[in-house]
Amino acid sequence: MTEQLIDSFGRVHNNLRISVTDRCNIRCFYCMPADDVVFMKRSALLSFEEIERFVRVATKLGVNKVRLTGGEPLVRRELDKLVAQIAAIPEILDVGLTTNGILLADQAEALYAAGLRRINISLDALDPVRFKEITRREGYEKVIEGIQAAQQVGFDPVKVNAVTIRGMTEDQVVPFGHFARETGAEIRFIEFMPLDADNAWERDKVLFAHEIIESLNREIMPLVPVGQQDKTAPATEFMFEDGVGRIGFIASVSRPFCESCNRFRLTADGKLRNCLFSLEETDVKTMIRDGGSDDEIAAAIRESVAAKKEGHEINTARFIQPDRPMYSIGG
Repeated sequence: MTEQLIDSFGRVHNNLRISVTDRCNIRCFYCMPADDVVFMKRSALLSFEEIERFVRVATKLGVNKVRLTGGEPLVRRELDKLVAQIAAIPEILDVGLTTNGILLADQAEALYAAGLRRINISLDALDPVRFKEITRREGYEKVIEGIQAAQQVGFDPVKVNAVTIRGMTEDQVVPFGHFARETGAEIRFIEFMPLDADNAWERDKVLFAHEIIESLNREIMPLVPVGQQDKTAPATEFMFEDGVGRIGFIASVSRPFCESCNRFRLTADGKLRNCLFSLEETDVKTMIRDGGSDDEIAAAIRESVAAKKEGHEINTARFIQPDRPMYSIGG
């Protein structure tokens, strides 16, 4: 029987998120500084072989789902080869990817052929001007092309992640609702979280899930919950009452889902993190490169997960924002 990764609160961890790079081709203000970003040296990044080895060890502890992230993962050359390596591991049932979509149109076919089946595309506005305001770069049309390419090669559903920010994206909510109905893409609204590089996050800037639901109910038609939802999934899912258009909400601030979290993370430079908001990391890259055994790596994974805290504490005076911003941790 396969071992399970269980923390002190009884949560079973089977979902591993792996950042393959901290580099990105846009500069979203809630994730990265606008300029003068110092990226990791190439030698600091885990190789595909090192990542594959780590995944194989993790599967012996019950991991069967992997999601690749960045930075922007598609700037890492030949990412489809890593997808194929991970998808070929017998215990892995599911390989996903989170991308900003700018490079996706050219890579979607190869990624699908390699075994990728789940894809999330980050897009915070359905307007080129607003897109540039948020990302501080051009590329809106490329993202739309990427969404279309993903659908054409067979990804179903294609999920679009939209971070919601008060004072900036309220007027994008209804267009996204129509986009879901017209394209078949599933929109996932994500509450603005305190992981920005500029430390400018304020609770007053969070556009809450219940406000978005009220807006969509009023402007399009009522949303109804989707039945039999995965309790470990971060999103609460709805559809419009006529059955056309699915909308998800990742309400990390207003409705934390920490009590059912089943995820832990490996950064691009080989640091193990048991929570997105963790203040502590375990260096497994050094362990791997210094000749550490699989048993030693497994022990490090067990210890990291066992030390996981009950929750992120965003809504308490105890909350401390991690030193690493989102692009460096992995989305």
